[in-house]
Amino acid sequence: MTPRRRYPCDLTDAQWQLIEPFVSAWRATRAGGRTPTTDLREVVNAILYVTRTGIAWRYLPHDFPPHTTVYDYFTAWESDGIAEQIHAALREQVRRRKGRRVLPSAAVIDAQSVKASPNAPETTQGYDAGKRIKGRKRHIATDTLGLLLVVLITAASVQDSTGGKQVLDHLHAHFPGVSKVWADGGYKNGAVAHGAALGIDVELVQRDPQVKGFAVQPRRWIVEQTLGILARYRRLHRDYETHPERSRAMVHWAMIGTLSHRLTGTPVRFRRNTLPKQDASA
Repeated sequence: MTPRRRYPCDLTDAQWQLIEPFVSAWRATRAGGRTPTTDLREVVNAILYVTRTGIAWRYLPHDFPPHTTVYDYFTAWESDGIAEQIHAALREQVRRRKGRRVLPSAAVIDAQSVKASPNAPETTQGYDAGKRIKGRKRHIATDTLGLLLVVLITAASVQDSTGGKQVLDHLHAHFPGVSKVWADGGYKNGAVAHGAALGIDVELVQRDPQVKGFAVQPRRWIVEQTLGILARYRRLHRDYETHPERSRAMVHWAMIGTLSHRLTGTPVRFRRNTLPKQDASA
């Protein structure tokens, strides 16, 4: 096959070495004696291209594998938990590199409402009256480094406190070492009581009413930073996925792209809108 020109979001060799063992092991269990011909690295590159650029699957450039093939792999890796496995492994490597234990002891939670596309069934959507958004809501928990621990997708009408209880349940089940959680005032005392029943101390970080406009909130700023990183991936600007579990997988792929860059030291190039430089001679 003739080598194609590289896209900015393509994996480097070092990044591919982090991901390849998981997808190759998955393929080995699914091959059934056949000799697959699809290049798995190109499939991952295509998924990252969709995540980064926000295009529809059928608009994938022709130098990638067929969009139907790429989407089939995306859905299979979602249903078999491969994307989540890759993300968890990369997160653990980042924690080790930072001198942290693999399993965290503290977390920060938050939620983000986004508009949903017409692809999303009405039964999976809702109206967030506070943000005036009809769509879905992402409930997330991060560790104190801003690394994603939990992501749940609900209708936007689900209250933060209700979604927060589900996030706490997931933290308790999958990260039993977490004993401290910070959240904003929107989670209210219901989440605090629910956390206490699970052995988790939930502390509500209240905004100073005297401060006008944006202000960095102690402890909570790290989860806001993670939401900001996710916002750089255009596929996440709206919820374009038909099924909520595939929306969750898309978040994992965005974080896989970010974490693989961090582990290999390759820069993430996100174009910034800047004013043109003034001509010094003018």
